[in-house]
Amino acid sequence: MNICVVALGKIGLPLAVQFAAKGHKVIGADVNEKVVELVNAATEPFPGEHDLDVKLKETVGAGLLSATTDTTAAVAASDAVVVVVPLFVDAEGTPDFGWMDAATKAIAAGLKPGTLVSYETTLPVGTTRTRWAPMLAEGSGLTPGEDFHLVFSPERVLTGRVFADLRRYPKLVGGIDEASSAAGVAFYEAVLDFDEREDLPRPNGVWDLGTAEASELAKLAETTYRDVNIGLANQFARFADQNDIDVKKVIEACNSQPYSHIHQPGIAVGGHCIPIYPRMYLWNDPEATVVRSAREANAAMPAYAVDLLAAAYGDLDGVGVVVLGAAYRGGVKETAFSGVFGVVEALKARGAVPFVSDPMYTPEELTALGLVPHEGQAVTAAVLQADHAEYRELSAADLPDVRVLVDGRRTTDPANWAGVRRVVIGG
Repeated sequence: MNICVVALGKIGLPLAVQFAAKGHKVIGADVNEKVVELVNAATEPFPGEHDLDVKLKETVGAGLLSATTDTTAAVAASDAVVVVVPLFVDAEGTPDFGWMDAATKAIAAGLKPGTLVSYETTLPVGTTRTRWAPMLAEGSGLTPGEDFHLVFSPERVLTGRVFADLRRYPKLVGGIDEASSAAGVAFYEAVLDFDEREDLPRPNGVWDLGTAEASELAKLAETTYRDVNIGLANQFARFADQNDIDVKKVIEACNSQPYSHIHQPGIAVGGHCIPIYPRMYLWNDPEATVVRSAREANAAMPAYAVDLLAAAYGDLDGVGVVVLGAAYRGGVKETAFSGVFGVVEALKARGAVPFVSDPMYTPEELTALGLVPHEGQAVTAAVLQADHAEYRELSAADLPDVRVLVDGRRTTDPANWAGVRRVVIGG
């Protein structure tokens, strides 16, 4: 097949490489000229994706992968189009479709009969049928479901391990009609490989969910579940703090039987997915009180961690505090909705002087994020925000003046902090 992947970001580029590695001719389309230049030079535009550098060189070198800024021309030369353009929501959960609208119009201008269009970007339920189908029809003069196939097939991978996740998790597909669904299943069966999974109710592979709406809901539901579960764990942790209980031991005990799957509490829920998609779900279902409460509970955790610091340290006015970790999770150089911002603001609200340190970021990069890098300034308190592997070896000797450490991820080794009051969330 000839395949076009629209948007060569941290998901789109690995997808394009995966398709090309299966022997298909892939054109990646992106509005960023620098990204296009780097891909055509077989150079990964961003670090940290396992095996991407090797696979990119192999597929570009074999003439199976190339990139362009001309989406319309790339679509016109393709049998299938996979769309992974970012979609953002504001603080109230209202989607901003600007980038996706522009990409969809460019796709429509190049769309030809018989093409499959698959949206992988997470969407509110109903978007594929009620927004993209009419837009593609208007721009192409073609009839969705008759002249071309249209499906929603959510990406279900984590950056850093995309290729492994593509094999491990079933690929969900739902079309605007039966023919579209069938075309989507056939496409993904031709471009993906799957690990055997005895724990699944049916064989691992491409799963047809019947409709685009079911497929859209599946992505929102699985991510919202995680947010709600973490919110519940955080509520348990706060109660445990009030009653001198170690919530970690409680959760381990609960999860020892198969009907309990309580997640781990922590200082923040960050990233492009878990903080965002519950808001998107609420846009569809504003009466979902459980979802809303969990989102509010998780959003309050950075400030709660600072409350724990103040309770252990005392008045924070004028106190230098280092926040360990700008990234939203360990080992990933990404600050999307990271808890670092909430922690810094909560520290400032108490009069503290916050600094930030992260082994993945230079001082200049931290400054560009609006954070003040820690470069030897006097600090007497610390808050661990990201569970970087480096912090497992961190000790009091590394921060000799620190009197109180709030470990928001239970990452540090207590044995390394003799003489320092070490506080964890949930006892």
